[in-house]
Amino acid sequence: MSLIENLQWRHAVKAYDPTKKVSQENIDKIVEAARLAPTSSGLQPFKLIVIENQEIKEKLVDGALNPECMRDCSHLLVFAAWDRYTEERIDYIYDMTTDERGLPRGRFGSYTDQIKGIYLNETAEENHAHIARQAYIALGMALAQAAELKVDSTPIEGFDNKHIDEVLNLKEQNLKSVLLMYVGYGDDENDWLKNMKKVRLPKEEFVIEIK
Repeated sequence: MSLIENLQWRHAVKAYDPTKKVSQENIDKIVEAARLAPTSSGLQPFKLIVIENQEIKEKLVDGALNPECMRDCSHLLVFAAWDRYTEERIDYIYDMTTDERGLPRGRFGSYTDQIKGIYLNETAEENHAHIARQAYIALGMALAQAAELKVDSTPIEGFDNKHIDEVLNLKEQNLKSVLLMYVGYGDDENDWLKNMKKVRLPKEEFVIEIK
């Protein structure tokens, strides 16, 4: 199937079958799609936490607006963003990049100095807003890969970030949860959205063409 057909197939699942588990092979592919997502300046300023452990999911449930989905999905993916940019984090990424490319460290020094001049002079809140937007790109890639594999998923933005952060000890890792993604196989009988027509703006309302 084409990417468009896969996207037409998927929907935000509203009920999961707890007896069905996604294979490790497919989870690895979904994670890899997120890892390969483009990010601003190539900084990859977030981590992806993959949770299969049922006990941990049960502890996280109090932070969910749709607790049954969190409890019953096969895997929970937590996109956890850096709390802010730092000189050390930027240098780490670019040192790794030059090392992998066989280039001398500092090869991109003029560029990293430029982005440090921007990010390090912003507030932590301004930094985090920019960082969170990078995680959204990775979420989109993960959703598309899940659709290609015919694995059901649900993107989640509405949840109790503080609760998720506390249970996963994210503050101690200088991270903040920004997005969740439920992964599994839908319970078709209880998923009220399953058989509803997918509705999107018509192209003539969605697209503004400038030629």
